[in-house]
This record gives sequence, C-alpha cells and structure tokens, in this order.
Amino acid sequence: MERTEIVNVIQKKFFGLALTVGAASFIMAQQKVNVSGNVKDANGGVGYASVTFKNQQNAQLSDAALADVNGNYKVELAPGSYEVSIEAVDYKKFTHTIKVEKAGAIAPFVIVSDGKANLNNTTDIQGVTITATSTKPYKVELDKKTYDPSQDIVSKGGNLQDVLSNVPSVSVDTDGTVSMRGNSNIRFLINGKPSSLLGIDDGADALKSIPADQIEKIEVITNPSSKYEASGTAGILNIILKKSSKMGFNGSVEGTLGYLPNTRLNTSLSWKKGAWTYYLNGGGSYNRNKSTNNNTYTSFSDPAGLENNASIFTDQKGKNKSENKNYNVNTGFVVDLTEKSSLNASVMFRSFENEGTETINTYDRIIRKDTTLAGYPNVPFAILDKYTTRINESVRNNNSFQADLGFDQKIGDKGQLLSLATSYQTNKSNSSGPINQTSFVTDGTSSITVNNLFNNSKNTTFLAKADYELPIGENSKFEAGARFDLNNNDYSYFVDQSTNNSPFTVLERFTSDTKYNEKISAVYSQFRSKIGNFGYQLGLRMENTNIDVSFKSMETAELVEVPKNYTGFFPSAFFSYNLDKSNQILLNYSRRINRPRSWFLIPFMSFGNDRSLFLGNPDLNPTYENSFELGYSLSKSKIVFNPTLYFKKSQDEVNFYQYNALDSNNNTVLYRMPVNAGSEANYGLDLNATYDPFKWLRIMGNVDLFGYDNSGSYKDFSYEGSGFSSRLRLTTTFRPDKKTSFQVQGFYRGPEKTASVDRQSMYAINFGATRTILDGNGTLAFNIQDIFNTRARESTTNTPSYSQYSYMQWNPRQFSISFTYRFKQGEKVDQPKKKKDINANSNGGDDMPPM
Repeated sequence: MERTEIVNVIQKKFFGLALTVGAASFIMAQQKVNVSGNVKDANGGVGYASVTFKNQQNAQLSDAALADVNGNYKVELAPGSYEVSIEAVDYKKFTHTIKVEKAGAIAPFVIVSDGKANLNNTTDIQGVTITATSTKPYKVELDKKTYDPSQDIVSKGGNLQDVLSNVPSVSVDTDGTVSMRGNSNIRFLINGKPSSLLGIDDGADALKSIPADQIEKIEVITNPSSKYEASGTAGILNIILKKSSKMGFNGSVEGTLGYLPNTRLNTSLSWKKGAWTYYLNGGGSYNRNKSTNNNTYTSFSDPAGLENNASIFTDQKGKNKSENKNYNVNTGFVVDLTEKSSLNASVMFRSFENEGTETINTYDRIIRKDTTLAGYPNVPFAILDKYTTRINESVRNNNSFQADLGFDQKIGDKGQLLSLATSYQTNKSNSSGPINQTSFVTDGTSSITVNNLFNNSKNTTFLAKADYELPIGENSKFEAGARFDLNNNDYSYFVDQSTNNSPFTVLERFTSDTKYNEKISAVYSQFRSKIGNFGYQLGLRMENTNIDVSFKSMETAELVEVPKNYTGFFPSAFFSYNLDKSNQILLNYSRRINRPRSWFLIPFMSFGNDRSLFLGNPDLNPTYENSFELGYSLSKSKIVFNPTLYFKKSQDEVNFYQYNALDSNNNTVLYRMPVNAGSEANYGLDLNATYDPFKWLRIMGNVDLFGYDNSGSYKDFSYEGSGFSSRLRLTTTFRPDKKTSFQVQGFYRGPEKTASVDRQSMYAINFGATRTILDGNGTLAFNIQDIFNTRARESTTNTPSYSQYSYMQWNPRQFSISFTYRFKQGEKVDQPKKKKDINANSNGGDDMPPM
C-alpha cells in the first residue's frame, strides 16, 4: 500500500514537472532565430570550441553552443546585442560584441593559439586555495579536499560505498563502516545537508542506495570550520550529486550487470533555459549479497566454578544471503528571480527492500551440573557437546521523503549575501521475520525454539538556517549565521518466543517502545582576511543540545525519562601561507563533538544473533575532541603532493564494554554495550599524492601512518593500548590510447592492538577498465572488486575470563560490466564570477548555502 502511494506521488510530481518544463520551453522559444557560424584559427576550423552568447539586455536570453570537429556551430538566439566569448584548449580566450537581427550565418570568429598546452594550475586570487587542473582526481583547499570520482574506474557501475573505498583519507570496513584516519564518527551530508537518502540506522545499505554515476564529487573535511555543524569528531563527508549547468537538455543513462547478481539502471538529466534549471536524478537496482561471520569463544575460568549449562568453548559459523532492491529519485529546479535573487527547491524519494536468510551453526562444549540426568553419576560435573542450528528469515523495508527550499538574496553592490534554507525529511523503516532454532545435546536432550521479531522506526527531521556574508574591503569577510535542528525518532521493538511448541510469550527484555527527541540550536560567526601571502580565518560556534529519551524500564516495567541538556562552544582557527603560486602551508585547529547515536541510548538488546547481543546505554554522554593539523600543498602540472600532520585528543570516549553471561535458556551470551570510558589520542601523517610521469600513466597514492595512545577501563575490560599502524592505497591508471584506460588499485590496512583487542591486517586488490565508444558519447566499463578474495576482518578479544576470535567478510569477490551514454545540447554558460568563501560547502552549484 505504501509503495502504491509513493508511486502515485512520484507520478504526480513528474507530471507537474513536465508541465512546467513544457510551459517554460514554449515561452522561451518565442521570437528566436537560427544563427550559425564558424570558429577558426590561421590554419582552419577549431574543433570543439565553446561559444557563449551573453545577451547584454536580458541575461535570461543568453545561450551557448559547442562547435563540431570543423569549428561549425548552430544556436537559437533572440534578436539583440550579445557579448560573445570563445574558449578552446590551447587557445587564448576570445571576446567580441555582435548584434543579431535575423536568422542566418554570422562572420567567422578567428581565435589565436596561446603557444603552449594549458597545463598550468590555478591559484585562488584570495591566496588561500590551491586548485589542481580539472583532470586531477582531487584538489586541496584551506579546510577540505575535494575528490572527483569521474576518473575512478574501479567503482564504475557501483555505488557510494564503492566510491568511498577509493577516496583519499577514507577507508571502508568489510561491514560497510566508513572511517577517516581510523575514526568512524563521521558526519555525512548530501549536497551540504543531512539527507534522508542515507536512511535511518541503515548503515551500509544506505550507502549502496546512491549510484556512483550520480555523484559529482566528494568533499573530505577532516577539520571543519565554525560555519559547519560541530557534530562528527572524525570530520564531514559531503557527497555532491550531479546537477548540470549546461544550456539545453543534457544528461546520461547508465546500466550495469554484475556478479554476485547485480543490476542497476540510473539516469541524470538536466534542462536549462534562460533563468530556469530543472534536474532529475533517479534509478533502481537489484543485487544479492552474501556474508560470512565466524566466532570462536574460549573460557579461561575453572569449570567447577561456572554455572550449569555454561559454555567453556563455542565455535559459531554464520552465513547470510540477501536480496536487495533500491529505488530513488531526486528532482528540483533553480530559478533566478532577479539579477540579485534566486530560489531553489527539490524533492527526493527513496525506497529500499531487503529479504535475507541468516544461518548460524553453533557448537558448544557445555558444563552439565546435573550429572544424574547427564548419565555421569558420582562426578561434580560433566562436559557435554551441544549442537545448535539457528535460521533467521527477515524482511526489511525503508521509505524516505525529503523536501528542500532555499533562497539567496544579494544586498547592495559590495557582495553582501543573505541565504535562507529549510529542509523537511521523513524516514520509515520496518523489519519482521521468524527465527527458528534447534538444539541437541549429547546426553539426549533437545529443544526447539521459535521467535517472531517486529521492529519499526520512524524519523522526522526539520532544519532551518540563515547565513549572512559581509565583505570588508578587498581581502576580508565577516560571516554569521544561525541554525535549528529538530529530530524525532520513534522505535518499536517486539519479540516473542515459543519453546518446544509451548504458547508464545513476550520477551520483555527485547520488547519496547522508545521515543527520542533532539533539538539543536546553533549560532556562529567567523572572520577571515589576508595580509600579503598570509591568510587567516577565526571563528566560534555555540550549540545547545536538548535531548529527551523515554522508554519502559526492563526491571520495573515503568516509564523512564532521561533528559539531557548541554551547551558547547566550538572555536576554529585556520592559517595559510603561500610560498609561491604552487606551494602553500596550512595550519588549523577545531573543537568537535560526538553525540551518542540515538539507538546507543536505548537500553534494549538486539536479537539477530542470540549469542552476541547489543545493549544500549541511556547514561551515555557526548565526547569532545580537539583537533590540530599542519599541512603542505604542492600542485604542479605533473604532481600534486599533500602531506598533513595531525593530532587529535578526545575525552569521555565512547568505547564498547563486552562481557559474558547466561541467558534465560542457559546459553552463554556475549553482551556489547557502549560506555564513556577513557580517552584517545591519535596522531599521524596523512599523505596524498598524484604523479603523472607520462600522458598514458597516472599514479595516485594515499598513505596514513598513525599512532594511537588509548587509556581507561570499564570494570574488567581495559582500553589501554598504544602503538603504530598504517593504511595504504595505491591506484595506477594506464591509458594505452585516448579511448582506453586500465586501473589497478591495492589497499592495505595494518594491524592495531590494545590491551583487550588485537585486530589483524587486511589487504585487497581491485581492477577496472573503460573504453570510450560512439564518438565519445558512450563508455563501456568492467571491474573486479577484491580479485584475490582477501577483504575480511579478523580480530581477537582477550579478557581475564575469556578469549574470542572473530572473522567477518561482508562480500566475496565481485565483478560487473556497465554502459553509460551521455547526450547534450549545449555547453556551460558563463555565470557572473562570485567570490567563494574558502569554507563554503558547495552542493554542485551556487544555489544553496552549506547546511
């Protein structure tokens, strides 16, 4: 029923969009005439030159065209005066003024070569940003790195999770956990704001719902300024979706086939005419996953002192197979209301379905104190073998909706800007399914247990913000703003149980209704300036957090309310010094906060694996972190080199306490609960580099060499530990000809060890290839993920009473082939140059401020 309603809404939106596009097209097409011409140099026509016609009376009548291989072009223009600008590779920019009165050919434009290949990098005129050429995979700015996934061959036909696996300073674990410099507390944004595209508590499933082909770029913000929200001690990952600014109708369509069975069809479309720009990104996918999760538990305790039925050894092997269906559509428009004001609006729908079957086979060596029943008289206890098979069948659904509205108003003629934005989001998730478990003990006893699970969650988010920019002179700017976030989460869990065909009874420890309400109010201001080659920016942000959590007590069954209210101040400081046009030194500092995730505060246990349960903790408090970075940036035609030294120190770190106990069925269970315990210090060298020794060869490397010094303990579980580890990624791209590329990528993560946890090293190798066809409009791509099937996580946990070994492989080796077709009617129209804030959070265009 819900899917039918969503489909109807989507159809209505598309119908409305089609009417609007058609009406605008009819109006703008009136009174235009066909104009043709040629772009040439002293030797003849210049192919693929960009020709822009800017109407001097009405900017909405401007248009552009792309010359063909011989320099010929055609365009429809309204009569009037135009400023013509022509740009072509290896040629100087050409400008000229003409008057169009009627249809026909106009005189050829003659452009002049600049005498050399255009390989120079550009430096922002404010002296605080170094930008590589457009062909470079990433660029370095004062407070972020921007990664361009278009040249990432190994993720072609994949999704956001595949792209993030290749982003410098970012790593993706086997279970889909994303981390930056070893810290997984990342704040994800879509187009500069929180988004329902990433779902609610969906983890890796949400990352897989965004196709790689829809991603324009990814901003890696390891030390955000005060203009950004303070959440996320690891930093911010801002995913920018595609939104074309080219004239006419443009877009691309991509289809993918792969194994494990994987099919995907996506499209990115845009239509620009005059002051209006419409865009549509959407698609769907079907894929199958299978994962492996093995655990071995060994008790160090004296069996005589343990309780009856306690396990002294457990070997558990789990297999999970699932089918996933993803559908998403994101559509909107941008319109210039006047020369100084613009309005943007968008809506997004997302649907996710998962059907899975998890099979867990467990072997236990248990203690039986009732030796008469066990058949061992006259002994204090017997050790028996227990075999258990657990089959968990589940169905999960997620539906999301998001609506955004933004307005920008320029004030005066000196660069003042007021930006207003609001966002409303809803997200519903539900899962259900039976769990059947059969156990057999070698003394002849057996049991059959059946559980029914029903989990539902609903999230509603409202966001409103305002930002103001005030330029002061030529080199300074003052900024200020305010923001309000409202998040309401409702969780409903229900589990019942029947043993040996007995009537079903509710398991109170796994059944609850929990409400989580969060309000965050924030204001900020910052000032930046430049003195000679020295640039600086100082800012301060204040955030007040008000949280109310209500749930039923597991002990008394009474309603428990846990209020939390805290205010934090978050300063930031950024400094830069330009040694020359290609060399820059960067120094920055920021203070961040890690608010506990909403489901971390819920004191009810998960029930997916009955031998390893997660238990929430309503007493959790936020973690605060101070972060320092010292970086250097070199950007030349053949090399980009960016080493960064960093140091981070946190207090009241959220760590996981793990302990073992017997459940109601007398099975030994490992419980995992988040607690505020100890502090963490991380320091290291994060080095990113790209080297193009030849036109046909590119080498891109990311090296993170880091040390850690952890302290603290909780009960008998110690978090003490220090050491040194590494993460390495090397990507080599070969181009045997202009239409073919091959890419080989290797990844290595070094081991890490604390007093309680020993995490082993891991490596993987990927391969990709592309071939351009159909006169450059089509691309065929092939890739293999994890060629040698080595991408798995292994760790050992040691405590005074037990040891546990864990092995996790989220997905085995996979391969896919994809085809992309691009079509276009016009080239990008020059927009009025706008002074960009070095900390501005772009969203694929200048139509919405950072969120």
